[in-house]
Amino acid sequence: VQLQASGGGLVQTGGSLRLSCAASGRTFNDYTMGWFRQAPGKEREFVASFRRSDLNTAYSDSVKGRFTIARDNAKNTVYLQMTGLKAEDTALYYCAVRLRRIINSQLRTISSYDYWGQGTQVTVSS
Repeated sequence: VQLQASGGGLVQTGGSLRLSCAASGRTFNDYTMGWFRQAPGKEREFVASFRRSDLNTAYSDSVKGRFTIARDNAKNTVYLQMTGLKAEDTALYYCAVRLRRIINSQLRTISSYDYWGQGTQVTVSS
């Protein structure tokens, strides 16, 4: 399984970006895709997730209402639409996928995910 994250860049405060995570290597029927981020000097943290089995989405409190996770099954791609960007959103953003059943309490945990993309940098200038 390969994950290719893209779409990062430099944007001003209040701006928008859309990150993409394209998956390949096998057929994705039941999966959960997660977005995480890591700022310099900080630990990697959960941002959002999408669970295919029930179309459940989850968000961290820091991005709720500003970020939206969505998928395109035909393209095996999951997107993270980011609006109202703030300086504190600056980080390296990673997508990850779990190909097994996942329960709600596992969604925000790094170790719950089986495969990871390489990361895409988002920089928000104030």
